[in-house]
Amino acid sequence: MKVGLLTPFTGKNANPADFARVAESLGFESLWVPEHPAFPANPKTPFPGGGAIPPVYHQMADQIVALSMAAAVTRNLKLATGICLVPEHEPIALANQIATLDAYSNGRVIFGIGAGWLREECELFGVDFPRRWTQTSELIAAMRALWTEDAPSFEGKYAKFPPVKVYPKPAQKAGPPVVIGSLDKNALKRVAKWADGWCPIRLNAATFGEKVGELKRECAAVGRDFASLDITIMGGIQGDRAKVQDGLKEFAAAGAQRFVIGLGDFTFETFDGVLKKVAGLYL
Repeated sequence: MKVGLLTPFTGKNANPADFARVAESLGFESLWVPEHPAFPANPKTPFPGGGAIPPVYHQMADQIVALSMAAAVTRNLKLATGICLVPEHEPIALANQIATLDAYSNGRVIFGIGAGWLREECELFGVDFPRRWTQTSELIAAMRALWTEDAPSFEGKYAKFPPVKVYPKPAQKAGPPVVIGSLDKNALKRVAKWADGWCPIRLNAATFGEKVGELKRECAAVGRDFASLDITIMGGIQGDRAKVQDGLKEFAAAGAQRFVIGLGDFTFETFDGVLKKVAGLYL
């Protein structure tokens, strides 16, 4: 089982370069950085997790800058957006950022994506919120053209551009794998039809296994090779090392190829110890 780490950088918890250097030295496979580029001061949309929206949601530093800092001081650590809110970005610029990061990191990028849950945030960026997944799938198609073609053009509802030159191209010839982080009712259909993997969060092993079985059926329905997909589960496992290791085995048996640990609070002074403690449980 590959084991990664999920954390936002806030300017208060750690320098991304220092954090990544320690994470790689301990043996973690990947670093996943989430984003909320801007956050409405008084949102009315309820928090999916219940209760008040945690302050960290409006404190997140730019994920591409953070991952670039991590890339510069590591050699093997995978660099993942966890997740990128695609429709909140202009696709040509985003495609160039992701391609540049992949090129200079020698193909280490995983492009974890979502469409956004907070209507007020999405509307700040002009997202077509009721059709945000339709918008996202179109933007991903445009980005893949930008990654793989010499002078791509695109004509869609949400992305339109004449033939353009955008370089560098990603080190991964087809572009970084696009991994959907969503649990909505059509998420698995989207994974089967046009994504390269799935990275849900906060599912127990039994429920995750049921969803993986559903994903296999969706792949069969559209003639997709399920074995080609990158399957990740994000969250945490409670208990001592023995319980954590047993939990990892349960997720592996349910179909997970990677477990990404959602980290709690830490500081510039404590992150090293936190990473070593987590490594002792999971690695």
